[in-house]
Amino acid sequence: MAHDAGLPHQRTHPTLVQVATLAGVSPKTASRALNGEPNVAEPTRVRVLVAANRLGFRPNGIARELRRGGTSTLVGLISGDLANPFYSTVASGIERELREHGLQLVMASNDEGPRRERTLVEAFLERRVRALLIMSSSSGSDPGGSFHAERSCRMTEGPPGVPFVFLDYQPAGLPCDAVVIANAEGGRLAAEHLLARGHSRVAVLGDPPRYATHRDRFAGFADAMNAAGNHQWSPYAHSDVHDVATAERAILALMNRDPVPTAIFTLDNRLTTGALRALAHRRYQPALVGFDDFELADVLGVTVIAHDGQAMGREAARLALTGPSEHPRRQRIVTMPIHLVVRGSGERTP
Repeated sequence: MAHDAGLPHQRTHPTLVQVATLAGVSPKTASRALNGEPNVAEPTRVRVLVAANRLGFRPNGIARELRRGGTSTLVGLISGDLANPFYSTVASGIERELREHGLQLVMASNDEGPRRERTLVEAFLERRVRALLIMSSSSGSDPGGSFHAERSCRMTEGPPGVPFVFLDYQPAGLPCDAVVIANAEGGRLAAEHLLARGHSRVAVLGDPPRYATHRDRFAGFADAMNAAGNHQWSPYAHSDVHDVATAERAILALMNRDPVPTAIFTLDNRLTTGALRALAHRRYQPALVGFDDFELADVLGVTVIAHDGQAMGREAARLALTGPSEHPRRQRIVTMPIHLVVRGSGERTP
């Protein structure tokens, strides 16, 4: 079962030395008793077990297996805010794939901050996770918080490092495996869909261009609009919208312009939610296409550019399990397909 690692804060646990002291034996004898090894007198074993129970001591099975030459059963995931359905859906796919291999997923949120991401990378590596999956907060042109990945991604000779796999992000300059979405294609598909219905004044809302995902979606949209000879959309473009609240404010401002946009393209599910809130009580309803499907989108009749988050998570887990050592010097990039889901909001005419 996937769970939050609670990193980097740790709770102090009782030690083997404390158990041995309480039981009146040496740490070596306490270790043998707790591990069920032979040549430990039964009264001694009982004293050690009672002492361990009183102190709340639990043997570290992972550390024991690593000392014996085994591998960890834990795989780490660093993601953005798990309240975002996209992240939780991807995590579910990862967990399902790992479960089939007897592995467990340990999760922590980077709070969309590079500094916390760096801390989490180090914390997971200290715990000797079998692999590390990262949905990075960094921009596409800078490895940012995950610069530590270079030493693992490049270790293709001799003992391999911990495999790093990036999701929805391909760090520049690092030969790490990645699973990405066909973002530019999705932006192009949305633009062509709206152009085919006669829209020219199309507002597009996205994150600042330093975020590679939104930058690619915006670029695909802009290329399609410009290729069609339509430049009326650009005055309605916003590339500084990051969450539901800012999206709602941006849409309200756009709908007070003269002339108003006849269509809107939002670059992720949070921004689509903000647009829906802003338009909820307005008589005039522009066409709306959102990137990312979301719960109740079918009920609300929202046309979206969709992709399979569960499948994305499974693909990332598979890359992590095969590891870079099996494919020396070759970076693997898996691109997840997108498709248009027509539900009504994107089919409104000007």
